[in-house]
Amino acid sequence: MEILWWLIIAASFIIGFAGLIFPVVPAVLMFWIGFLVFHFLIDSDALSWIFWVLAIVLTVLVFVSDIIANSYFVKRYGGSKSGEYAAIIGVIFGMFIYPPFGVIFVPFILVMIVEAIGSRDMNQALKASVGSLLAFLSSSIFNGVIYTLMVIWFLLDALLF
Repeated sequence: MEILWWLIIAASFIIGFAGLIFPVVPAVLMFWIGFLVFHFLIDSDALSWIFWVLAIVLTVLVFVSDIIANSYFVKRYGGSKSGEYAAIIGVIFGMFIYPPFGVIFVPFILVMIVEAIGSRDMNQALKASVGSLLAFLSSSIFNGVIYTLMVIWFLLDALLF
């Protein structure tokens, strides 16, 4: 039975990493499912309190970083709130239009259209589009690093310590 639980843990981690490309997947939740399956169904004593505190801190950091990256890059490149919302909508639709590349191209194009209509300046619209693209890419890279740290710490704590 333990093999089944480990397969569920591995699947939840894989699905969590898929959330980097498909933002509709609740990535952090998938990692927590893996942690909790291990804790409640395999060994409730293996994971230390340090692991749980670190997992909570990193989870909060992931949520905060998504908001900060989007806001920072769109504003830095001259985008408006409408452009920021267009980027979010573009990511959602992009997952279905041309996965996984749609999450990059659809928001870029949508922000460009919204900013061009709002500012009537194509150069400014292009800059805001680049900002939304950089926000998505930097957030995904940062989240990937955080998720990797969470999995490594989990495996070390669960199997070695």
